[in-house]
Amino acid sequence: MLLIVSGGIAAYKAVYLCRGLRQAGAQVDVILTPAGEHFVGRVTFGALTGRRVYRDVWEEPLAHVTLGREADIAVVAPATADILARLAHGLAGDMATATLLAAACPLLVCPAMNVRMWEHPATRRNMEALRADGVHVLGPDHGELAEGEVGYGRMAEPDEILAKLGHLLAPPSPWSGRRVVVTAGPTRAPIDAVRFISNHSSGRMGFALAEAAWRRGADVVLISGPTEVAPPDGPRRIDVETADEMLDALRAELADASVLLMAAAVGDYRIGAPSNDKIKREQMRELPLKLEAEKDLLTETSALRREQGVFTLGFALETQDAVENGRRKLDKGLDLIAVNVVGPETGFGTSTNRVTLVSPSGDAEEWPLLPKQEVAERLLDRIETEFSGNSK
Repeated sequence: MLLIVSGGIAAYKAVYLCRGLRQAGAQVDVILTPAGEHFVGRVTFGALTGRRVYRDVWEEPLAHVTLGREADIAVVAPATADILARLAHGLAGDMATATLLAAACPLLVCPAMNVRMWEHPATRRNMEALRADGVHVLGPDHGELAEGEVGYGRMAEPDEILAKLGHLLAPPSPWSGRRVVVTAGPTRAPIDAVRFISNHSSGRMGFALAEAAWRRGADVVLISGPTEVAPPDGPRRIDVETADEMLDALRAELADASVLLMAAAVGDYRIGAPSNDKIKREQMRELPLKLEAEKDLLTETSALRREQGVFTLGFALETQDAVENGRRKLDKGLDLIAVNVVGPETGFGTSTNRVTLVSPSGDAEEWPLLPKQEVAERLLDRIETEFSGNSK
């Protein structure tokens, strides 16, 4: 593969990216732009790759054609405003741009620059042109920039770039091109300006499902309530807090979806009239909290999912009569339901789960205690067999 390093302060991240690629077993050819070499020298990348590092097109005539022809994928990290402009206009005045112009492989660019450079109309036009040409774009991220400003312009982190490259290189699968919506984590029902009703969901099961589907080639949207667990790299994430916000996100994202994996722990109740101000302690002692039933997201979206032909997997967390209670939830338009029982190694906050998979026919398939990542893979395997005849 090709790693092109252009001249930005984020070039130091390219060193970690290069090391990660080598640890993953990739053979890496590095091309430094003249500006990039001001930040990280050839010796560093040469030591990491064990291969020649290229900079000048005249050092080895026709190397740009050979490298471009033999690469499986190319990544520009960091991708400055300058190199993005030259790529958008098909310029080939140096080793990096000449090689990329001759390459037929997928190209991923990871922009990194000052926020005002990123927001400039010229950069916007160049990015539109690159996307129209089929170039993949990752980032930039929002945060503190080298010059002390804050905004979009930070290069994506090496681990995120590695995940994206793995996704682009994944062989075609039955999930390729499918739109998958995953919900995860808890919802919150506000009591007042600072308090809320929620549950102990960590989001781990939903995150495992989102990551597994994304790695199989699906276009994944992850709708998540507030969690302390780091979300997976790759899936597009929509952060919500209340059940109403999650419902709005679901309605918007289900329009062209193939699969819904409903792993969120949506609250069953909300406060009838939450206060916009903080309720004082002395008021709380005498204040009865009037609870109302929260909207059932599966019921609310049942007609839309049926109309769109969305295959839906739901979850049911139970404390007693788990399978029977799970079966009763199938009438919400579910194709499968994964029932699990609250316990020391299952349910909220754990890294493992013990699932009983129930189908509309009533069949119940008990699985042993497994890591949630393996549960996710098994569930996707099962769904794959269920929708194998559906081309959506």
